[in-house]
This record gives sequence, C-alpha cells and structure tokens, in this order.
Amino acid sequence: MQVIRKLMTTVLIGLIASSLYAKPVGNFSQWRGLNRDGKYQDTNLMKSWPKEGPKMLWSAAYLGKGFSSVAVTTEGIFTTGMIDGNGFVFAFDKNGKLRWKTEYGKEWQKSYEGSRTTPTVMDDLLYIEGTSGDVVCMRTTTGEIVWKKNLKEMYGAQDIRWGLTESLLLDGDQVICTPGGTKTNVIALDRFNGELLWTSKGNGEKSAYCSPMLFERGGKRIIVTMTGKSILGLNAENGKLLWSHPHKTKYDINPNTPYYEDGKLYCVSGYGTGGVQLQISPDGNSVKELWRNKSLDSQMDAFVVIDGYIYGTSHKKPAWHCLNWETGKEQYVSPGIGKGNVITADGLIYCYSDRGKVGLIKPNSKTFELISSFDITLGSNQHWAHTVIADGVLYVRHGEILMAYDIKS
Repeated sequence: MQVIRKLMTTVLIGLIASSLYAKPVGNFSQWRGLNRDGKYQDTNLMKSWPKEGPKMLWSAAYLGKGFSSVAVTTEGIFTTGMIDGNGFVFAFDKNGKLRWKTEYGKEWQKSYEGSRTTPTVMDDLLYIEGTSGDVVCMRTTTGEIVWKKNLKEMYGAQDIRWGLTESLLLDGDQVICTPGGTKTNVIALDRFNGELLWTSKGNGEKSAYCSPMLFERGGKRIIVTMTGKSILGLNAENGKLLWSHPHKTKYDINPNTPYYEDGKLYCVSGYGTGGVQLQISPDGNSVKELWRNKSLDSQMDAFVVIDGYIYGTSHKKPAWHCLNWETGKEQYVSPGIGKGNVITADGLIYCYSDRGKVGLIKPNSKTFELISSFDITLGSNQHWAHTVIADGVLYVRHGEILMAYDIKS
C-alpha cells in the first residue's frame, strides 16, 4: 500500500506541475494556488461587492505574529504564527473553529517579527519551513510531528536579513528547500521521512526568500528559484544546475515566485530592479534574455498574468502597472488602491493593499478599473499576507486575525 500511495502521489504532483490550468485533485494546497501563480480555479464568484464589502463568515483570533498565507484543503485551513517567540501551525475547520495547534520551533523576533511560511499540504501531511531553518512535517489530522530537520545544523544554511523564508515545494516524493551557501545551495528531502535525496551546489549564493516553482520543458521537470543574485534552473531529478541568469537586487531580496508560460519565464523583484523575461531553450538546458522592465518592481506582492498581460504593483514608486507579456512594454500606470499583493479567480483580480484595502479589479490592458473595494479593520501591523480563494471564500490574514468572506455569486 505504501508503494501504491507513493506512486499515486508522484503521478498527481507530476500532473499538477505540468498543467497550468489543472483542476485541484485530492487533498493538496500550496503557496499562491495550484501552480504557484496566483490563479485560483473557483468560478461563480461575485462580480461586484456591496459598499461594505462581502459578508464576513467568521474570524479567528490569537494566531500570534506573522505574515503567513493559508493552505485550504478538504480537511480544513492551515496557517502559521508566532507566540512568545515560538512558531505554531494552526488548523481550523471550515467554520473557523480551531482543531489543533502545534509548536515547531523558534521564529523571527527582530524587525518585522513573526512567521512567514505558508504550509504546503499533500494528503494527510503538512510541510513548513521556519525562519530559524526548521523544516517540519506534520499530520494534518492531529498536528503530530512526523519528522523535523534543521537546515542550519544539518546543511549549513546561512542566516539572511529577515530569516530563512520559503513556502516549500513538493515534487512527487521530494520536498525542495533552499538552505543557500556553497555546498547545499538547494536540496531535496524525502517527504515521508526527511532523508536527504540530493544536493545541488547551485551557484553558491545565499537564499533570497524565494518560494521555488516547477515546470516541464524538453522532457525535464525543472525547478526554478532565485538566490541572492541569480535566477537558477535545476533538474528536479538530481538537482543538476541546468543554467543560471544574473538578477541583482538591493539587499539580495527576491521573494516573488517566478512565472512560466509557453517556454517563457518571468521573474521580478523590488528596489528598482524590476522584471526580466527569459526564453527557455526547447531542451530546457539554457535561457536567453528577451526583455527587462524596471517600472514594475514588485517587492513581495507578486503579480498575475492574464490574456497576455502582467498585472501588479510596484515598490520603489508605488503604483498599479500593466505590462505586455510579449514585449514588456508598459501599457499604463495608475495609483490604483496602493501597492499590494494580487491574485485572480473567475476572470477578475483581487488586490490586498498595504493600506488595508481589498479591491476587486477588472483586467483591462488600457486603464485601471476598480469595481469594488472594502477596508480590513481587524488585526494589526502590516497588511502583507497574501489572500487565498477556495470554495467561494476569500481568506484575508492581518496579523493575529484570519478572516473568511463569502464571495460566491
């Protein structure tokens, strides 16, 4: 049975990775949706909201400090938070009732203190990485810790300015982590027991807050991530470095997950660096730069690509931007509702700004078109956690509070 379960898991994750628009299958959830691209598969959602916003179904408090998004599966809702310096995973049912919470290790207590990682869930197992380097596997039913490894103690992970931060990527039976450094730059662990499967020297740079992504090209499964000064492409089978491309950012901060579509890769960072589009060779072994655009320099808010256009907000000069996917040409710039993270579902864009406003936006390559908006009044500190849509519910995290809004039509 164990062999069969592993085989089915491998096939499932392979299907998820290779199809940009696959429907959710089984008990699976990860950072920014099925393909890590901010695209959620829900349909029949509201096309506008009342003046006061959609109805709040429930709110859950006492999550502690943190900026974690949520993972939503058939079993429930999972997120992380820091209480008294310790990181916890919280599990809720679909009505917002706490099922369990489990401590996993020390969390970030310096500037912008709190947890960062969004859980990744596959079947009955959940995976997280804490800022202190703890990679932990838990049971979704009870919160029991199945295995735990520390990237600093075991693989020489190097400290970075705001703590090790990535939402872990699953590839079949592999958990992909980025300790950084010269020997174990990127590694794969067995998802059932945490044992090391392979290591990659990458290019020896420090980790850079990036949650990696996976795609297929030339018959290869390719992992793409950003380290301190580079974009890396690795063979998912063995960690072999296929290619790297320069991507230098102030402070070596590259939190946004890359985006892949039809042989092209787009990566973007803040601090005036902006984005670059790369052409992946047919065999997946090399890349060629196609264009750069510095105006859309999303710091950690990501972006979405819809019908040939890139939508997102900038960091150095906060504004809403629309770029042409093929050329990188600026279609327009607008004040929008302030800079913030963006996702999309059912043909519309959702932006949660750092001013605490949630906006419903119509994709338009000619002008910014805000349909509806409402203010988040619960919670405290920065409005940085990325929103999630699942089963007609919009989940918004603000500090110690998680809110669930009914957005079904």
